[in-house]
Amino acid sequence: MNDLEKYFTENTGRLIHKWMHYFEVYDHHFSRFRGTDVHILEFGIFQGGSLQMWKDYFGPDCRIYGIDINPMCKNLEEDRVEIFIGDQEDRTFLKSLAAKIPRIDILIDDGGHTMKQQIATFEELFPFIDKNGVYLCEDLHTSYWPDWGGGYKKPESFIEYSKNLIDRINAWHSQSPKLQVNDFTRSAYSLHYYDSILVIEKRPVEKPYDQKTGVLMSDMPEYEPPPKEGASVKEKIRHALNLLK
Repeated sequence: MNDLEKYFTENTGRLIHKWMHYFEVYDHHFSRFRGTDVHILEFGIFQGGSLQMWKDYFGPDCRIYGIDINPMCKNLEEDRVEIFIGDQEDRTFLKSLAAKIPRIDILIDDGGHTMKQQIATFEELFPFIDKNGVYLCEDLHTSYWPDWGGGYKKPESFIEYSKNLIDRINAWHSQSPKLQVNDFTRSAYSLHYYDSILVIEKRPVEKPYDQKTGVLMSDMPEYEPPPKEGASVKEKIRHALNLLK
């Protein structure tokens, strides 16, 4: 049991509602920020229990920004916790957050869980996460729920939307003009899918390259696969001659 799960199970403060397997994911991706002046942006305040949990977990130098559409949540502000009230589907509101918050090291989307909210939040704020920061969107099971705008294989769901990011992170190798390297390719180091969670670890990424080391053994030449079906006679002859070398 990690420290986050221990805090949760022993919690006597404000209400927290979490799926139990989330705590391992949180600790795996967030632990490197503990004891630093980390800036955390969390969508979805609920009763404010998670804000207190993050304060305990990250330590006295962290700074937390909570977002909720419920104006009553403004009353939950306390030392090192600032609350903004607004709709995370409102892109103007999201842009205003980027201007007001000095830095985002960790973004946690535990907000309204609708497809439009999740997509808008990702598109507007992912670029503002620190170059070595973390994006985490949870409760992705709503991507399979029609009442939230989801549905299995529905193109508008956040799950289907996020699958395109797999192509983007591999765009360095694309031979199609439809898939080109962009800012996401250069800034997203890895994608991690868990049950109901997507985590994106950011890190500046340069074009990958490969190398060879060691000595090519004369009695073990590099393997050349046989010509493909439909290859020309010339290609077949060349291959046969190479085998005789």
